[in-house]
Amino acid sequence: MKKHKGLKISAAVLLGIVFLILLLPLIVNVNQFRPTIEQHMQASLGRQVAIGDLRLSILNGGISVEDISIADDPNYSQQPFLKAKSLDVGVDLLPLIFSHSLHVNSATLREPELYLVRGSGGKWNFSTLGAGPVAEPRKRGRKNTPPPAAAQPAAGENFSVGSFSITNGRVFVSSTANPSRQHVYDNVELKASNIGYGNTIPFSFSANTPGGGKLNMEGTAGPLSRTDTAESPLQLTMHVNHMDLASTGFADNSSGIAGLLDFQGTVHSDGSTLTTNGKAKADRLRLVRGGGPARQPVIFDYATQYDLKRQVGTVTHGVLQTGKTAAKIAGNYRKQGDLTVVHMKLNGNNMPLPEVQGMLPAFGVNLPAGSSLQGGTVSANLSIDGPIDQLVITGPLNIANTRLAGFSMASGLANALNGASGGRDTVIQALSSDLRLAPDGIRADNVQLILPQLGSFTGNGTISPSNALNFHMLGKMNNGGSGLLGGLFRSKGEIPFLIQGTTSQPVFVPDMGKSLGNMITNPAKGVGGLFGGLFGKKKQN
Repeated sequence: MKKHKGLKISAAVLLGIVFLILLLPLIVNVNQFRPTIEQHMQASLGRQVAIGDLRLSILNGGISVEDISIADDPNYSQQPFLKAKSLDVGVDLLPLIFSHSLHVNSATLREPELYLVRGSGGKWNFSTLGAGPVAEPRKRGRKNTPPPAAAQPAAGENFSVGSFSITNGRVFVSSTANPSRQHVYDNVELKASNIGYGNTIPFSFSANTPGGGKLNMEGTAGPLSRTDTAESPLQLTMHVNHMDLASTGFADNSSGIAGLLDFQGTVHSDGSTLTTNGKAKADRLRLVRGGGPARQPVIFDYATQYDLKRQVGTVTHGVLQTGKTAAKIAGNYRKQGDLTVVHMKLNGNNMPLPEVQGMLPAFGVNLPAGSSLQGGTVSANLSIDGPIDQLVITGPLNIANTRLAGFSMASGLANALNGASGGRDTVIQALSSDLRLAPDGIRADNVQLILPQLGSFTGNGTISPSNALNFHMLGKMNNGGSGLLGGLFRSKGEIPFLIQGTTSQPVFVPDMGKSLGNMITNPAKGVGGLFGGLFGKKKQN
């Protein structure tokens, strides 16, 4: 009898719990917290915030929030800055039931979409978050009710959440100049725990990058600074696999930067100094808009220190390696608004030229088809300045004692100028120039070229972003020039000519305007072919 009585009591208790679970959503109106949540979020973000219905989920131990939306800065976009399908919030049920106070212990944001927009001057839409108050959002027909006093946080109360996660998120990156071109990061996942101002917060983050790459980060953050989160301690390890640099959305499309990036490195901050070190490897790297992909990988091994208060950093170690040769990089960088501006020096002395030639297409420099550089060295002392996606590279470049195999520059000039044999290759004793590489093209000043078989050449010119050539050159022949064109300038033995066309199809014509006026308006086909043969074609057997 006692056994049956005990079973009846247990059944009654169980039934009571079931009824409580069913009736509690009717007893506790969690929607009363909606205005409080919206107001607090608006005050923190300086943006209009709207959330849908709040539902109490006893079985899941919390509250579900539907249809979250955070407005964008209207100067950037009329679409939401962030929207999410739902937010599941784990709460302590007893305080919620008996005192109607909201104590959060976990939160999961499901299927969020974040829209990052780059404006004029490189400034991003997230830069105005928290900038100021906003007007109250419309409540979609609901009557606004004042937030309950129990839900208001007390002054100085420590905010804490046991865990926070994002599942199946997406990030869209675009610009105000081209809003329809969006770069999508999908499968965004974030996990963080022990969240609070006085805590060390472990976290992990992962995402698929545009073009099929992968980004992973993990580490710890905190204790969080109450005045500036950027001054909070941080330990971070990052891995990037096959990120398409042209598809990140963070570099200006006009820069021409492209390639596939692999990276691994670490970040450490004590709240005042940020120290980073890592190794980046780029395949098919392109650095200017008119360039092509480099034919060999480029590796950058570096270490930096960054002063968080002054927003100034220094490269304490930098080695740029291609093939079996390397150049050193040193300098500093500074945060200016939303831009990172660098002032660096690249120095490489007597680097084997065959090891470097695979990088030439990345700068928009192409060798004639079927040719290659054999032997010789290259030295460079270059300055690298400007915003990181609009770099300007300037300085002297010197090449010595190399052979351009499979292409004869002399064969086209031999018979017309001095009767010498052109040979099958081009021997270059020396080539030097003051270079300027920028998004608006390449400029070469003070070009000096010595070809032992022919003589010396000087001049200057430009290569536009579309690879159009415009060079003015002057050749001084070894014997003063004895052929057709040499006879025109026998007194000085100097032959002026233009290099036009494009890098893939150069056109070489005599520059006789200063000496002959407009007498030569349509150079003979043989003369045009003469200079075309100098640079544009292989020697005909």
